[in-house]
Amino acid sequence: MKRTIIYHINAEEDGLTIGQFLKRKKYSGQNLTQLKKQEQGILLNSKPAYVIHKLAEGDTLTINILEEEISEKIPPVPLPVHIVYEDEDLMVLDKPADMPIHPSMKNYKNSLANGLAWYFASQNIPFVFRCINRLDRDTTGLTIIAKHMVSGGILSVMAARREISREYLAIVSGTGMPPEGTVDAPLGRKPGSAIERMVDFEHGERAVTHYRVLQEKNGCSLISLHLETGRTHQIRVHMKYLGYPLIGDFLYYPDKTLISRQALHSCRLEFSHPITGQPMVFTSPLPEDMQQVLR
Repeated sequence: MKRTIIYHINAEEDGLTIGQFLKRKKYSGQNLTQLKKQEQGILLNSKPAYVIHKLAEGDTLTINILEEEISEKIPPVPLPVHIVYEDEDLMVLDKPADMPIHPSMKNYKNSLANGLAWYFASQNIPFVFRCINRLDRDTTGLTIIAKHMVSGGILSVMAARREISREYLAIVSGTGMPPEGTVDAPLGRKPGSAIERMVDFEHGERAVTHYRVLQEKNGCSLISLHLETGRTHQIRVHMKYLGYPLIGDFLYYPDKTLISRQALHSCRLEFSHPITGQPMVFTSPLPEDMQQVLR
């Protein structure tokens, strides 16, 4: 993966070192270390430079990112990949149901990562898989993929700081919920289970979910959810805790009468582009299987 990023230094940035400037752009210390190791990785006015060099108004700082390694444990597989958006720094994909994000022992060749590995291998482009907002296997919708180490580092920091706004749609069993509300209940591992989570006020990590009811039909409720934190299975456990579990959820409410998978969809992402800073908004419509439940 090759990427060249050019910065034109203005008066406010005059006197900063290259390292200080790049850290203001949210480059990580690891990013700087990797760039220093690359020939032509950092150029100041077309000449090799160190991060301690000072910048002056009118300077041109060029960052050359070269990644030749690949994710060796992710075999390329020709799987369909629905690309909503792609540029030199990131991709936004719309993931279908029944597709894990990463390969695992039981799902070694049917993940989103496998499909992306094929997508880039077919273009002879080295690619390291960096998923920013991971979705459960049966959760559908929007997810962000970073295309190189710098965008990956910046987006990861943005996600940790809750600078990526995520909205989900879910269908839960039952009606009569308050029109909107917030669940502030810590989550921890369920004893005896490697994957299940539970509300645990003694040992759990803080988890906050905001919800709003959009529609009630057929004994179910369609709700919009915004995550303030991003714990594993957060929406699924919080809704069960409220007494309105997601329909079709094989772990927490294994009733497949209305739908064959958990009725959860990542419908909206809003964030600033990691390199340009431009605002970005992406949306995805409610999948057909969830629409069927509400008809």
